[in-house]
Amino acid sequence: MIITTAGRTNKEMEILANKIAEKFQCKFVERKKASIDYLKAYYMMDILIIGKNRFEYYPLNTAQPFFFHPNSAVFRIKRLINQEHDPFIQATNLSKGMSFLDCTLGLASDSIVASYAVGSNGYVEGLEVNEIIAFLVKTGLKEWKTSHSTIDNAMRRVKVKHVNALEELIKKEENSMDCVYLDPMFEEEISSDGIHSLKKLAYYEELTEEIINHAKRVAKQRVVLKDHFKSSRFDRFQFEQLKRKSAKFHYGIWLKKE
Repeated sequence: MIITTAGRTNKEMEILANKIAEKFQCKFVERKKASIDYLKAYYMMDILIIGKNRFEYYPLNTAQPFFFHPNSAVFRIKRLINQEHDPFIQATNLSKGMSFLDCTLGLASDSIVASYAVGSNGYVEGLEVNEIIAFLVKTGLKEWKTSHSTIDNAMRRVKVKHVNALEELIKKEENSMDCVYLDPMFEEEISSDGIHSLKKLAYYEELTEEIINHAKRVAKQRVVLKDHFKSSRFDRFQFEQLKRKSAKFHYGIWLKKE
């Protein structure tokens, strides 16, 4: 990977780009008005663009860049503010002061909604195995600004960890998180513009019995699985499937017995 700045740059952006290049131990390249396509062809590497308003990651063999954006979280939180229904909140049963562990962070849309639901006294932690995704999402959660301070505050409260979910689950104590959430790549593909660029970077690891067992151990109240409505995982891992008419994905719930 190489790191460069946006087309319109300044000294501050160049200093920041150099610092990020040191962090990832890769080469900083002065932009000098070169196009993305030219830089890809010349260096034959992925490119991370450091811009004023956002960072963009261009994989070598992909036309679309990956960058952080709150995706559906903004309008979903606005609906919750208006006391409208959200299937994710129904499935997770989150309320003020609770703790939530997202084992498959991605763009963090669900974690942002969870952060709003649990409030300033709650705790939301997201695990992401891909270092670039973790970096871009962590940066975006800190810096992205909407027109709504409540949503901005929810983003700021999400804690991002670049780590393998299973390794992190193994380390956590029993009953240490109220809700553990799993949103793996679906067994059957669903077309979505919001996550198209994410799919190219996603870590395609099969959901195993070991991961599920540790998620159930760590959860104090419940484990929630999001998957394609036809998925065999709901039955395989003993999740009660919340079926929704016309929805292409469903939530599955496993409740811990008292």
